[in-house]
Amino acid sequence: MDAKKQLDLIKRIKAIAETGLVYAEEGYDIERYEELRNISLKLMAHLANEPFVTLDSFFIPQLDYPTPKVDVRGFVLNDKNEILMAKESVDNKWTIPGGWADIGNTPKEVVIREIFEETGIEAEAVRLLAIYDKQRHKHPAEPYYIYKLMFFCKATGGELKAGFDMKGAAYFSLNNLPELSEERILKSQLEHLYHMVKDNIHEVYVD
Repeated sequence: MDAKKQLDLIKRIKAIAETGLVYAEEGYDIERYEELRNISLKLMAHLANEPFVTLDSFFIPQLDYPTPKVDVRGFVLNDKNEILMAKESVDNKWTIPGGWADIGNTPKEVVIREIFEETGIEAEAVRLLAIYDKQRHKHPAEPYYIYKLMFFCKATGGELKAGFDMKGAAYFSLNNLPELSEERILKSQLEHLYHMVKDNIHEVYVD
């Protein structure tokens, strides 16, 4: 079993433990679920080659039923069928604009804001293309369980420029992509989204 599959199982154990802590009523059950959570974090720390205390302080204790985090991203094409992309500061690699969903904003509001803040392009969200379960794709391993909402968006104005926390903004053809930030987007996903738009496929893809 490779490290990614091991991490997926560990995340599942952690989620089961945290669900148990939310609903447990007796001290014995609470003690056992806390032990199970600590075991999951120790295994995660071992895989990541990090001290247990680092992982323990990284996660906020769950006070409610644990659910996946939501990543919202916009797929924008120009009149040359090139893909709008932004260069991340954290790894100097490229992705389509987007980020974590925010409480108080609809998914469409999030994606429109992220596109503008990261690339300077004003856009409208046309339709949802896909919901990816990140675990089902070949992204690098990470501690969170994530769903990715991918919207087809159309540029309506603005000026192409990198946002304050980005290192670049540009359009790229599917056949000439820059180095991708694979924590955020994969070439296979870009190909999939591109063909959904160009082939006018209106059925939303869901993993």
